[in-house]
Amino acid sequence: MQKEIVSQNQLNQAEEKMIDELLHQMTLDEKVGQLVLENAFAPIDWHAVIQQKKIAEENGLPYEIPLQLNPLITEHIRAGRVSAINSADLRLNNQLQRLAVEESRLHIPLLVGQDVIHGFRTIFPIPLAESCTWDPDLLERASRAAAVEASTVGINWIFAPMVDIARDPRWGRIAEGAGEDPFLGMVMARARVRGFQSGDLPGNRRISACPKHYAGYGAAEAGRDYNTVDMSERTLRDVYLPPFKAAFDAGAGSTMSAFNEIGGVPGTCNTFLLRAILREEWGMQGPVVSDFNAIGELVQHGVATDLREAARLSILAGVDIDLESGAYTKHLAQLVDDGSVPVVIVDEAVRRVLRLKLRLNLFDHPYVDETLAAQHILCPEFQDLALQVSQESMVLLKNDDRILPLRKEGQKIALIGPLAHNRADLLGAWAIGGQASDVQTVLEGFKSYLAENSLVYTQGCAILEDENFEVATAVELAQRSDLVVLVIGESTGMSGEAHSRAHPGLPGRQQELVDAVAATGKPLVAVLMSGRPLVVPRLVQQVDALLIAWHGGIRAGQAIADILFGAVNPSGKLTASWPRAEGQIPVYYAHKSTGRPAEGAGTTQYHDPFRSIYLDEVNAPLFSFGEGLSYSKFEYSRLEVLTPSLSLNGVLKVSAVIKNTSERAGDEIVQLYVRDLVGSVTRPVKELKGFQRVALRPGEERQVVFEVPIEELGFYGSDMKYRVEPGKYRLWIGPNSTSGLEGGFEVLVGRRKLSFLMTHGGANA
Repeated sequence: MQKEIVSQNQLNQAEEKMIDELLHQMTLDEKVGQLVLENAFAPIDWHAVIQQKKIAEENGLPYEIPLQLNPLITEHIRAGRVSAINSADLRLNNQLQRLAVEESRLHIPLLVGQDVIHGFRTIFPIPLAESCTWDPDLLERASRAAAVEASTVGINWIFAPMVDIARDPRWGRIAEGAGEDPFLGMVMARARVRGFQSGDLPGNRRISACPKHYAGYGAAEAGRDYNTVDMSERTLRDVYLPPFKAAFDAGAGSTMSAFNEIGGVPGTCNTFLLRAILREEWGMQGPVVSDFNAIGELVQHGVATDLREAARLSILAGVDIDLESGAYTKHLAQLVDDGSVPVVIVDEAVRRVLRLKLRLNLFDHPYVDETLAAQHILCPEFQDLALQVSQESMVLLKNDDRILPLRKEGQKIALIGPLAHNRADLLGAWAIGGQASDVQTVLEGFKSYLAENSLVYTQGCAILEDENFEVATAVELAQRSDLVVLVIGESTGMSGEAHSRAHPGLPGRQQELVDAVAATGKPLVAVLMSGRPLVVPRLVQQVDALLIAWHGGIRAGQAIADILFGAVNPSGKLTASWPRAEGQIPVYYAHKSTGRPAEGAGTTQYHDPFRSIYLDEVNAPLFSFGEGLSYSKFEYSRLEVLTPSLSLNGVLKVSAVIKNTSERAGDEIVQLYVRDLVGSVTRPVKELKGFQRVALRPGEERQVVFEVPIEELGFYGSDMKYRVEPGKYRLWIGPNSTSGLEGGFEVLVGRRKLSFLMTHGGANA
């Protein structure tokens, strides 16, 4: 171990010596160039591209975005005025890398970045869906697969994972993260970073992760993208920052600042976030890159008079790399020359960029072997993995009278809905490298189980438009069938960045389609695809079974069929609550108690109206965090609190026995929740503190043991110091956030002593 430490220290010393030498040689313009990210391609009309892509996919035709090389990019690279490019074109990446390494004065290689959110070419389910697996090892493998594919085209910097906590389903970017809970968010952040930064990529390649968006972006007011965020520092530290800290502790090499303001200061010029917390408190050494044109947008925020002022504010705050605003290119050198920005600030930023390039081994291996892509992209191993992730990500929320699994013989099934034979919309948001032609549809998945005379299909209606409204045909097919499977929901383009929805229900005329088919009286199974939790109480009442399939990636069609026909036992559980009504939003399990809490399960209480309730709706969501059904049945018993009292350096140990009481093997996701009953500041009614995925054979039982270090029970107190306070706690072990076996324990250690430990000992904050 000592030898490893010495070796790493020596390596760091060598890196710093090389960086010092490069800095000494650099002109001011070349220093600025190391802080600039440019798109390798000229700007395009994205509205036109989206329309053309849609038309092509509807007609079963391939479509490639009409990219044209940025006419200035080669000149800028030769002159050392560009440090990083945004490109996924293999040959172009090698070509531009050669310009930087062989024709620029200092031969400094390029960072090549790309948004690889849930797969490069092998598209996995959207990250919100992936988190519903509650399987960090599986997510690590999926992230590694994405890194392998991306690395083979020359990408060395992935703008992911998105680790924003999101509790408002109106926000389109909830699709890109792990949902509403900071503990789960921390676990998934670590897994994704480990997967992206796996050190065994083909051709001696390395990739840096870039957790985003730092910070608080998921709390945009009214769920409207880019909107204002205003919260207490305590909420920021307790809820929104922990996944970032976890990602950096896992070794993430960089981060991206957020579009939003927080407390009146935009993330792109927020010194408190970027210097006080990120650098001084956490010691994060990697570079900070702005989001797209975010530096320029400081003018629209109203904190900068012009682009020059925006550049000054951002570099002083700690944004090292300007992503395509042009602010640093146009103004940073002049700001240094006139004394508005100390050159030492620029040198610090350049040092961080160069350090990342060194640790990515780009000076020794700047080029990618162009034969690697064909070997790895869309390989069978990755497609099989995509199928597994899709299967585990889907959440069964209703299964009345055990209508599922479906029989393969002896009944006629009508498959109806705009997403039943749809390729493009299974890819999900931010599937930049994905191709609709790679996708297997639900209809194709069904055909692998049913004979031709046992299956009929019609679209029924479009996702959003009035066109193709074929309700009469749908009703006729339903009447001639024994059972109906409805495949409905959102299109890919209805979630993701800039795709907020004020009314996140079934879009278009799909509810009319459901009403018409339901009126036939035939048993209904609904497969619901979306990039967010939807408000669908009417649908839930109408159907006998409900499977949440999200946007499930290239193998979603097969995964859905595997689950519905029982080849795969569903095991996914929700990581974001589903509201009953828009007026409940935001609704999440880890809320705080008011001074007048609702009694019971949040039912309407007209006998005592002076409570924190709605007059016209219950408080509880339609489906809560952690919910999900299986074809198996599980019984929880024999809760044991093995450490009823905790002292300094203590570990909470608690166990329960989980038994599969059914005749089918299945996986259960066992969850541990804790409540601090009395604190110096108010605490949530429940907080997730552990989970385990347990595979059980029929009749098998297993003792599941949780161990929670005492520091993970802490929070930020009134003095904004992290602490664990003495007192009584409740705990629950159960299948979701609303039920389970209940027990208690006590923390005995003195507040002052433990506060010092947390402040100086590095808790999970």
